[in-house]
Amino acid sequence: MLGRIVVCSLIVAAGAAWYAERPAPTRVLPVLPGAPALVRGAIHVHTTRSDGSGDPGAVAAAAARAGLNFVIFTDHGDATREPDPPRYVEGVLCIDAVEISTEHGHVLALGMAEAPYPLGGEARDVLEDVERLGGFSIAAHADSPKPELQWTDRDVSVGGLEWLNADSEWRDESFASLTRALLLYPVYGSSALITLLDRPVSVLQHWDDVTMERRVVGVAASDAHARLGIRSLGEPDGTGSALHLPSYENTFRMFSNVLASTTLSGDAQADARTVLDAVRNGRVYSVIDAAAGPVALEFTAASGSATASMGDRLAVTEAATIRIRASGPDDVETVLIGNGEIVQSTVGRTLDYVGPDTPTPTAYRVEVRLPNAPGNPPVPWIVSNPIYVGLGAAGAVTAPVPPKPTSIAVQYGDGPATAWTVEHSAASLGALEEIPTVGGQQLSLRYALGGTASASPFAAFVMPAGPNLAAYDRLTFTGRSDHPIRVSVQVREPGDGAGQRWHRSVYLEPEPREITVFFADMRPRGTTSTPRPNLANVQSILFVLDTVNTPLGSNGTLWLDDIRYAK
Repeated sequence: MLGRIVVCSLIVAAGAAWYAERPAPTRVLPVLPGAPALVRGAIHVHTTRSDGSGDPGAVAAAAARAGLNFVIFTDHGDATREPDPPRYVEGVLCIDAVEISTEHGHVLALGMAEAPYPLGGEARDVLEDVERLGGFSIAAHADSPKPELQWTDRDVSVGGLEWLNADSEWRDESFASLTRALLLYPVYGSSALITLLDRPVSVLQHWDDVTMERRVVGVAASDAHARLGIRSLGEPDGTGSALHLPSYENTFRMFSNVLASTTLSGDAQADARTVLDAVRNGRVYSVIDAAAGPVALEFTAASGSATASMGDRLAVTEAATIRIRASGPDDVETVLIGNGEIVQSTVGRTLDYVGPDTPTPTAYRVEVRLPNAPGNPPVPWIVSNPIYVGLGAAGAVTAPVPPKPTSIAVQYGDGPATAWTVEHSAASLGALEEIPTVGGQQLSLRYALGGTASASPFAAFVMPAGPNLAAYDRLTFTGRSDHPIRVSVQVREPGDGAGQRWHRSVYLEPEPREITVFFADMRPRGTTSTPRPNLANVQSILFVLDTVNTPLGSNGTLWLDDIRYAK
């Protein structure tokens, strides 16, 4: 009897939610005669290659049903798998990319060649590798309520960020909101899902902050898995105990990324370059399609004879004029934001703004807001990328030029490696020898990583730090390797077990490179008592190969010369 009462109560509760709080239906907007076709797509999508439930073909079919033109797959990995070539499936352009885990969050790497070694470790090193390999980086779920998914190193120069991430949006909802959405989902689909969206205040504020200095592209990320774990309490689950919810199709119907002033030819290779170039250069805006759509946005700026569109830099000689035109209903609020502050807003789909006679560098972007939009605070309906008025070259980050050293102490230049030692895990090997060169001698360091991953394989080549390290601020050396690798340069203080260590990863390749490691740039490796090393306490300098960036079972050789301290 009690069981029947409980069941009836649940039915009544579901019915109450159904009738009392039905989501607003999608406002289907007319397409204006002669308007160019919109190029719409989904970014950040998982398949059966990682923790998604659908293979690439099934995902493409779902994207086609949702009316998308492209989908960018970002299965989890270390970028050592060769990406599939772009292809059209069900009329949808499929682009293969990767989501890489770093110590500071996850990064999407788009348009990148296969990596010669596993990418991982610190975010700054992964971003450097992605750029070297021709890719474009996007910080994933930057403000996720799940700590291990948050992007925590906001000082690095990532190319883009997800201003909206569907996975993050449901994680901050109350149990009541999630239950309501789940009850409404079977009938209302994507309209039920967008009730879980809110304005991501902190991410938008961070985006506005960094675009005051350089170009950072904002995208809306589907983070689609179509796999809701039961035993894993909602996490994407690779076991059989998972529901294929929300479906790829309904996820794709929630929102999309629209490429401004872009057309596709039907040639997959050429079109993939077009799509990735548009994303890389910020010629993209996001639309909450399940609220209203489709929608076209025109956003331009002019100063004198110079003009700019979304993603561009505009050199200003006089007051800048901003022009915004959006298709859609007349009851929207169009908002122009400059450097994070509202510059002007109006009710309606058009806005014209004339900047100050003495222009100041400003990153302008557009939000169009629907009345009664979902969320608390409400999620914006349309979000553009900025136009950079009077700012430096968009996307350029000028690294500070370090002062030339005035004090140098040679630690190894030509001759025996006095007091150097080799350390390695039980199943790994390391060997050090001096070899002749045209100009004298250099160090040859041979390594082989063996054993199991759980044993943390490594090989380390250890140089005594000497008594005067604290008088210097950097380590310089010439290095090369028989194939591209990353080496962890470490300083070690004595302590329990392996001691306290701080490190900086560096890239080596067959061509000799001059490397400089500033001690202030080193970060803890493991648990340390301070965030930076006390150089007066450092006893050893280590050159370490481990499985962060070196495959288990691999071997190789690196050569070092002209090792110096400098200041």
